[in-house]
Amino acid sequence: MSVKIDKKIVGYKVVTPSNDDTIPETKVVAAELERAIVQMHENLSRPEELHGSTYKVKTPLSDHALYITINDIILNQGTDHEQRRPFEIFINSKNMDQFQWVVALTRVISAVFRKGGDCTFLAEELKAVFDPQGGYFKRGGKFMPSLVAEIGEAIESHLTKIGMMQTPNLGEHQMAILAEKRAEYEAASSYSAPEGKPSNPFPESAQLCHKCMTKGVILMDGCMTCLNCGDSKCG
Repeated sequence: MSVKIDKKIVGYKVVTPSNDDTIPETKVVAAELERAIVQMHENLSRPEELHGSTYKVKTPLSDHALYITINDIILNQGTDHEQRRPFEIFINSKNMDQFQWVVALTRVISAVFRKGGDCTFLAEELKAVFDPQGGYFKRGGKFMPSLVAEIGEAIESHLTKIGMMQTPNLGEHQMAILAEKRAEYEAASSYSAPEGKPSNPFPESAQLCHKCMTKGVILMDGCMTCLNCGDSKCG
C-alpha cells in the first residue's frame, strides 16, 4: 500500500531498537548477544597462554624427527558459544636442511589460522604435495607422498581432535565384512596375522590403495579389495 505525503519533509530520524517500542525485547537481547560473541579474525590479540599439542614425525628421509606444535585459542570461554580454534603452528627439528621452507610454511599456515573462517582446506592441500624423488611408507603401511604431506596429515589429525573436521569411519556392517574377508584370506593362504602391534598389519603381498594410501589391497573373490578402508573395484 502506497502512502502519499502532502506536507514538506522537514526532518527525519533513524529508527533504532532503543527508540522504537515496536521491536520486541528478545530481538534486542539477541542483537546484543550476537555483538558480544567473539569470532576468529586476524586482529585478535594473542593471549598470554595458549594450549596445544605436539606431534612427532619421523621419516626415513632424515635421521632426526620433526616436531609439529599447534597451539589453540579458546573463544567465548565458559559460554554456550565456546569454540577452540588453531592459532599458530611451530615446526622444529635438529635437521636444518629444510629450515627456510619450514619457517615460511609455519608463518603462512599461522596467518591462515588467525584469518578465521574455514581453514580445513590446508590439510587437503598439503596432503596433495608429492615429492619428485618419491615418497615413503609409514608404520602401518600408509604411503606418504612427501614430508609436506605428512605435515598436512598432522594438521588434519589436530583439526579432527578439536572438532573442526570429521573422520569418515566405516560402519559396523562394513567392518564385519572386512573382518570376514580377512579371515577368508588368511584361511586360503599361508599368511597369518602377526601378534601384537606390527609395523604393517596387512599381508606383505598387499598392494597400495589409492583411496586411503595404505598398503592393504588384496585379491579376494576375483576383486581387489582394501582391508583398511573397504574400497573395492567391484563396488
